[in-house]
Amino acid sequence: MAGPRAIDFTFPEVDAAATLRITFHRTLRVPDDATTYGLPPSLGALDIRSTRDINPRALSTADAILPLWQSEATWIDLTAPESYPFLVKIGIGGINAVTGDAFTPEPDFDAEDYVEVPTQPWLDGFRVDDFTVRQFVAMPIGDGYTVAEQLTGTDDGLIRFSVAPLRADVWAQRRQVFPEPGSFMVCDGDSTGMGLGAGGSIRQSVAAPIEPHENWDLDAGVEVSLRIVNSAVWQSLTDTPPHRAPLTIDEYRTHGYPWFEWYDDSLARQGGSRLNEVKTVRQVGAEKGAQPLPDNTSFTPPTPHIVSG
Repeated sequence: MAGPRAIDFTFPEVDAAATLRITFHRTLRVPDDATTYGLPPSLGALDIRSTRDINPRALSTADAILPLWQSEATWIDLTAPESYPFLVKIGIGGINAVTGDAFTPEPDFDAEDYVEVPTQPWLDGFRVDDFTVRQFVAMPIGDGYTVAEQLTGTDDGLIRFSVAPLRADVWAQRRQVFPEPGSFMVCDGDSTGMGLGAGGSIRQSVAAPIEPHENWDLDAGVEVSLRIVNSAVWQSLTDTPPHRAPLTIDEYRTHGYPWFEWYDDSLARQGGSRLNEVKTVRQVGAEKGAQPLPDNTSFTPPTPHIVSG
């Protein structure tokens, strides 16, 4: 068991190696300015609780809950421990995080509205163009700050994953060359009114799919949803305190955390998406004459470490 910080998808009827782990990481919110930043590091994995194991006031419309403070940033880690390939669709508030279109669990192979793991090891934000994402930043629903609200007028506060493994026969054939219905488990790891808005720019390419469409075992696919809750709701539902409030930039500098760059120009999918039309949290706030985010301007990040793909 990984503790209360991951979602494990297991497909034992496909192959013993068919396991995918999804983790949400705390991270520094990058400034929303004219700079495109490297990847800020993990400040620890976020807690995740199955709604089966907590206070029944948690809505049954979600399989699990995820705590985030208002204006806190997060990134999604996608890990296949045995390097077994997976097709993963990611929905945020009802829209696809890769294309900006309405989220559906079934893959659209023409639109390439999914990512492949392990080719795509993580995702830091909404994909806007070939080499840029807008950071995932938690904001209250109802004032137009979230990406889903801007594109559709509504946001259901859910993060959805639709996961399908590679076909067993394709994997078996590959293992000869390179030796060595599903279920998901949330490791023990009324709307709460929280969604994800678009934060600052981060340099990150989203890899184009490389697997032939027929290689995916879509019949074995499963879905899971998480509801974002704020710190107060988390406390009331779980009877445990949430993780500490996000670090300030001064605290971040004191710790001397590194930044990273991971991209492969040869794998990056080309073209923009509907998400390129979305205003950032800061821009929406400026239109309202409000300052929705704590100030973190005048920040010079360290030179990023290059991570090979």
